[in-house]
Amino acid sequence: MQITLVYSPAPREVIEVSLRVGEGCTAQAALNEAGWGTKCPDTGTHALTLGVWGRRIGPAHVLREGDRLEVYRALRVDPKVARRERFMGQGARGTGLFAKRKAGSKAGY
Repeated sequence: MQITLVYSPAPREVIEVSLRVGEGCTAQAALNEAGWGTKCPDTGTHALTLGVWGRRIGPAHVLREGDRLEVYRALRVDPKVARRERFMGQGARGTGLFAKRKAGSKAGY
């Protein structure tokens, strides 16, 4: 059966490999068969997060014909922390629903 392996090592950079695997192949077996550790050595340093067509799966997931196996890289910064830091830099006046008020109007309108 034919599957596609996809990995993005950096923003705007994608490695895509088409692979023919046997019936009943798991996600981990497909990565091993493709030699993923040598093509993308930075993926071997930590536990991989895998997905098929955007849905998270485990390494024991059995693949089907036409699946797109995606390898996700770890986040560098927690999104909540990044948003909090952006807010602190902007200050309370420049953000929120009522940041753009008409001149001479009341607060909140």
